[in-house]
Amino acid sequence: MDPIKALIRTVLIIVPLGLCTQSAMGRDDGRYANSPLKSWFDSLRSQLGPCCSDADGVAVADPDWESQNGRYRVRLEGQWIIVPDEAVIKEPNRAGRTMVWPIKGSLGISIRCFMPGSMT
Repeated sequence: MDPIKALIRTVLIIVPLGLCTQSAMGRDDGRYANSPLKSWFDSLRSQLGPCCSDADGVAVADPDWESQNGRYRVRLEGQWIIVPDEAVIKEPNRAGRTMVWPIKGSLGISIRCFMPGSMT
């Protein structure tokens, strides 16, 4: 194979991988490193997998989530999204506030984890 074509091919493979790594690491900037709840957030899991950490979750205000017909739904980016039952965290909410861990994909936003708050 021509060395120039091989170099271009390598760059086309490595650069996108590097960008994915950067975006995944970008949210955990260390601001929660000394939080007494950090290890608890890091251990949170739903049936869909680990929720990551507080840095990856989004706090949701009371008007932006609700329980309806035995299911939760949350408003993100102006749209209501039904929370899959498997995404609901079953353990007590030590943080107090409602949190959601959304995943943006080609089909829109899905919910990896959801932790209801007190709805006060």
